[in-house]
Order: sequence, then C-alpha cells, then structure tokens
Amino acid sequence: MSIVYGTSTAIVCSLAPGGVGLASSATVGRTCTAVVNTSDLFVDALVTLSIKTGAGAPANDKAVYAYLFGSEDGTNYDQEESLAPGTDGAYTINAITVFKGPLVIPVLTAAKVYTKVFSVAPFFGGVLPRKWGFIVVNFAGQALDATEGNHIKTYTGIKYT
Repeated sequence: MSIVYGTSTAIVCSLAPGGVGLASSATVGRTCTAVVNTSDLFVDALVTLSIKTGAGAPANDKAVYAYLFGSEDGTNYDQEESLAPGTDGAYTINAITVFKGPLVIPVLTAAKVYTKVFSVAPFFGGVLPRKWGFIVVNFAGQALDATEGNHIKTYTGIKYT
C-alpha cells in the first residue's frame, strides 16, 4: 500500500474580511466554507493554517484556536444553538463547545506568521467526514493582519493505493 497525496487546495475562510483583520474574542470567530469529500473520497486531509498577527503586541491567551466540525450525511453539521457552520462567515461558539479541538496556534509576537499543519481524520475517529471544516477564533488580544493574502488556509487530501 502506498500513500497518494492530492493537490493542495484553498479553503475559503476570510480572516480579514473587507480588509479588516479578525478581531480578538474568546468566542467570536470565522467559519470556513465546508470542504466536500463526497467525490474524492479522501481518507484524511492535511490542513495548513497560517495566521499573521497584527501590529500590536499579543495579549489575552496569545493564541489563535481552530475548532473542527463535520457532517456524516452532508447536511447536518456539528453545531450550536441552531447555527450550522459551513459557509464562510462570522460564527460565535459557546465557551464549552460541541466542536472538536481546539488546535492551538500560539502567537507571541506582533506582525509574524505562525503556521500549524494538522490531520483532520483523527478528530473524527480516524474517518474523514463527507463534509468538514473549521472555525478560527482569535484570542490574541489584537486583530489579525488586515491583508487576506497573509493568511493561508489549504488542505491536501490523502488516499492509499
């Protein structure tokens, strides 16, 4: 058996919508557009999430968090209070959340890029859901960089032959 990597593909998640970096909050973040796995049938996906901090000194938790969501049927997602994630936009999570994670990206310095690469399937018992994605919550005490192109959100699907 050999591992086969797919093509690196962008994930739609605006971390600087309208030229304004994602504000610092313990619960308010951004959800990505769900990644659809119904035709590629990847067994896992490696995600690269790169965040660039703003110009101010980090405070609060000095961290950006990524929470994962999935859908086993392609329609019903992990969700809170009737708010389903899965489209690029603002999202508020509860302090105690139903989402998987968080993955923690420590952000200790102003105006610096921090990158986290992670595998998705382990969060779902080793099986990649039909649709999946993440919610980014910035609790670094300052807004993220205001240039969307300075944040990278991609995934590479994995199969075996």
